[in-house]
Amino acid sequence: MSMKHAIVSLMAALWLAPASAYADTPDDIVFDVYRNGTPFGEHVVRFRELGDGELEVDVDVRLRAGLGPITLFRYSHDSREIWRDGELVSLIAETFNDGEETGVTLSGGDLPVLPLSSHWRGYDPQLDRVFNTETGEPMDVEIEDFGIETLQTPNGAVQARRIRITGTLTADLWYDETGRWVGCAFQARGQDIRYVLRND
Repeated sequence: MSMKHAIVSLMAALWLAPASAYADTPDDIVFDVYRNGTPFGEHVVRFRELGDGELEVDVDVRLRAGLGPITLFRYSHDSREIWRDGELVSLIAETFNDGEETGVTLSGGDLPVLPLSSHWRGYDPQLDRVFNTETGEPMDVEIEDFGIETLQTPNGAVQARRIRITGTLTADLWYDETGRWVGCAFQARGQDIRYVLRND
């Protein structure tokens, strides 16, 4: 392998690597969520360093559609992941999906060996299954890598790799050169859903 090809392969591997694999403490991620161009809620991922090298990751999703004060659809998801040295230590999640509630509590020997479906760590295109943090079950997926694109954000244009994950739904996810999750788009119930990174 030539030096040029080796450098290109290394850069591609780093771009596709999970953010937590090489970042000490990731920056918080806050998305404003839009449904057909109309505000729909927010999706927040916050990071906090704990003792003994542990990383706490809190995911908070709030989505609502309605007519004035009348709610027609509501979705919420709260989860807390604890990581140590890149390994999952515990997971607690609660989801309310338009009237249906589910909960997941895992630790010790119950922990999944599959990557989680919380998106912030990115996905290896070789994956064919992930652990669904909403249902608490493994989920068959197909991962496609569409390469590097220019993504417009409130902070300006960024170069981001687009990954498509197909499972219970099909979502396009964008990650910048540091591995940070910076965009998302999918269709649900015939509606176009888009995540816009909130201005830092």
